[in-house]
Amino acid sequence: MTTKDFTILEFLQERGHRFSETYAALLRAKLETATVIFREDMPAHVVTLNSRVRFRTGDETPQTRIISHDELQGFVGLTLPLTTLRGLALIGLAAGESIVLPRHGNSHPEHLMLEDVLYQPEAARRKMRAVARPALRLVHDADAIARHSPEYSDGDDPGPSAA
Repeated sequence: MTTKDFTILEFLQERGHRFSETYAALLRAKLETATVIFREDMPAHVVTLNSRVRFRTGDETPQTRIISHDELQGFVGLTLPLTTLRGLALIGLAAGESIVLPRHGNSHPEHLMLEDVLYQPEAARRKMRAVARPALRLVHDADAIARHSPEYSDGDDPGPSAA
């Protein structure tokens, strides 16, 4: 887990009064067992905040979502907020790993399988830095204009009316 993701989870724990006991227990377990590393060192197959992931719940068809900070970010159906049990469960998981979410009410325990991390911001950032950028090319030189403009002595300035 990145330092940023860990800090966000710590913040969620501090204001955790609005979460269910199941969510609070999973959040506590995530914080206690997290391995925190710098984002530059994060493997590309591990879910971080704003990663696009494909996961499966039980025998259902796979879903693709972006892990978002909260429910106010993004569009409904495209994002999976970190404030949901599934969003919290996926953060920090590696592709191919699974987690069993505890029973919620009368429902059965939910088996969540992370199939793939389709996009991870940290990996994309590393990839962008690795690509050689084209050298900068000067397209306009303000000093060149000053060198080529006519110079007038004090009495020879034609003034604005010359334009």
